[in-house]
This record gives sequence, C-alpha cells and structure tokens, in this order.
Amino acid sequence: MNKLTFGISMLAATMLSPAAISNSMDDVVIKAQQVSNNVYMLAGAGGNIGVLLGADGTLMIDDQFEPLAPKIEQAIANIESAKQPKVSYVVNTHYHGDHSGGNVYFSKSASLLAHENVRKRLAKKSDQGLPVITYESGVKLHLNNEDVHVMHLPAGHTDGDSVVYFANANVWHLGDLFFQNRFPYIDTDGGGSVKGYIQNISSLLLKIDESAPIIPGHGELANKKDLQNLLSMIIATKLEVQTKRAKGDSLEDVIKAGLSEKWSSWHWSFITEEKWIKTLYNSK
Repeated sequence: MNKLTFGISMLAATMLSPAAISNSMDDVVIKAQQVSNNVYMLAGAGGNIGVLLGADGTLMIDDQFEPLAPKIEQAIANIESAKQPKVSYVVNTHYHGDHSGGNVYFSKSASLLAHENVRKRLAKKSDQGLPVITYESGVKLHLNNEDVHVMHLPAGHTDGDSVVYFANANVWHLGDLFFQNRFPYIDTDGGGSVKGYIQNISSLLLKIDESAPIIPGHGELANKKDLQNLLSMIIATKLEVQTKRAKGDSLEDVIKAGLSEKWSSWHWSFITEEKWIKTLYNSK
C-alpha cells in the first residue's frame, strides 16, 4: 500500500464515523506475501499483518480495521498451505485501531494476546474485543513447528509496544516500531517518546541478524539495513531540530526552515515534515 493510501486509512480511523470507515474500505484488497516457509505478511489498509500457518492453528499478528476482517480471513484461506484458515490466536503489537480494529471479529474464533497496557487502553473505548491474555514482559507460543517470542519493549511508539520473533523462520514483526522509509508516528499521548523509540530500535538492531526478513508496521517487507536507515534518520533529524531549538529558534522558525533536503522523501500524508518537526521539537 502506498503512502497516500495508508495516510487516508489512518485518518479514517480517527476522523470518520464507523459507517464512513466501512465504506472507505470497500475497495481495499488484502495481499498475501510469503516471507519464509509458513510465515506470511498481509498488506491492506492499516498495519501490516504477520501470519503463521499450520495444522496447530493460525496465529496472526495485528488485524487492521474491523470492516476488513472478512477479507483478511478470506486472504488467509486462499493461501494453499493454510490447513487451519480460521484464526486461533491474535497478538496486538499495540492499541491503535489500524492494528487492533479486527479484534471483535476475530475474537469469535481466536484468543487475543497483548501487553497489559494495550488491554487498559482498549478498555477505555469498549468492553468488546479486548485481549484475554496479557503479559508484562512477554510470552512464548509453540505451534506449527515454530517458537514464537512475543516481547514487550519499554515505551517507544506507545507504552504497550510488543515485537514478535519467529525463531525457527528467523522472521521479525516490529509493529509500529518500524515505519519503513517514512517519518514514524510517535504517540506521546499513548505513552510513547522519541527517546524511547530510539532506544528500542537500537536494542533491536543488536538482536536482529543481517539475513532476517522484517515485517514493518507500515511499508514493504524489509531487512536490518532498512531498520538502521530509520534509526539514522531519526537521530539526524532530531539533532537538526534540537540544535536549532537550543539556539533559541521557535517551533515556527524551525518549521519554516525545514529539514535538510535529503530527508524530503520521508515526508508522507500522515506524518508530514511539519508534524515530524513538531514531534522532535517537543521531545525531551
């Protein structure tokens, strides 16, 4: 999905009525891409989905928006190796609606797992589709000849971030701790911070090897180099903005001056250069 389409879907989640969101999803196509053996990535609108297939049941990482749930279910069923197309487990990497919107639908067949802060934040909006299994630091699932490590990281994108590692396949799903080739969204109202985001990516880079495919929260299937590029961009742009702030430049001055030209391609419809500058300027 291109940057414009994703921006529209994110805005839909926050600005439109449920009926309008449903209508906006009518033309969305869910595309499945094999990542490694029985691990797949599904892309549509909202956060990328990770799927582990096998006779023991289907495990899904994130579930996009509720109106897309039947399409997601059908996309899984269309994969030839899907012996159990009904979803048995869903892990929410965080609470945002473009990653957890399908919870109510999939809870009919699946157990929902997430960090305890995800359940707390979702419960403020609804008592339906809540994770029934929560954890503090993480949990492991063993199915389909795979050891799945679900790990909570300190507050970065939000205060409930989890990443998932398929150990035997050597595949990672980083949720929204990875926006590929675009300025990331750091939800400060949801407990996130620029400092925490940087620390989390830095710690992940020590764990991920060069050959591991990475499913980003948004963007195309990626690798360690792509994740390093994201970290380098954040550090460099943070230094640009904080240096100007230290000299006494106002937020308006920094926005007017803009970032270095080499970062122009990272601008997109949801997190524009202006929004990214505001995030960096107000960060500690």
